[in-house]
Amino acid sequence: MSPFWLSLWVASIALVIVILSGLAVCYWMNRCKWGGGIAILDALITLPLVLPPVVVGFALLMVFTPGYAFGAWLEAHGMSVVFAASGAVIASSVIAFPLFYQTVRSALQSVDHNMEDVARTLGASELRIFFTISVPLAWKGILTGSILAFCRAMGEFGATILIAGNIPRVTRTMPLAIYSYVEAGQYMDAFELVIYICVLTLALLSGIHLITKGSLFRHTDNN
Repeated sequence: MSPFWLSLWVASIALVIVILSGLAVCYWMNRCKWGGGIAILDALITLPLVLPPVVVGFALLMVFTPGYAFGAWLEAHGMSVVFAASGAVIASSVIAFPLFYQTVRSALQSVDHNMEDVARTLGASELRIFFTISVPLAWKGILTGSILAFCRAMGEFGATILIAGNIPRVTRTMPLAIYSYVEAGQYMDAFELVIYICVLTLALLSGIHLITKGSLFRHTDNN
């Protein structure tokens, strides 16, 4: 069960990182006035979603490996990312971030902007408008993005195996364990983990679907 609990831990930490950074980026992007530059920046943010995960993992490896400047600085300060659990968290966060960002940004853009304008006339700051009006009205989109990001983080394989490796009880998450079991011919052990992933994901989606009364992916309906 070590890969199961490790996957939950990695995905949970990655989700917290994704939500905090994703809301911050969405707030900035929705209020940025860069014109055509926004489209380029939006494409760069979404890039990990369309690139092969192994390419993202290689890029992270180049950033965090001790052989380069930033990685050497981290190592000098006692922080290790390569072949460590923190590497798995970073890989999962980077891969899951675009899913959360695109879903939440779309939900925020569908919010009734007249309500935001009324708050501005009453003297509310942009930050207060965002967290007291925009975010509550877009809660379905935020919930949807969070679920998608968590599931994507839990299923991350390509980037994780490059930067974090496949170390038992350290970085071997469920996808990596399934790969190892299949490679070793232990198909029943692999099948058991596949069942765990499927049941957990289905339970999560079904539970949230019930909470939102069947409107999980219809975040544009704010009624």
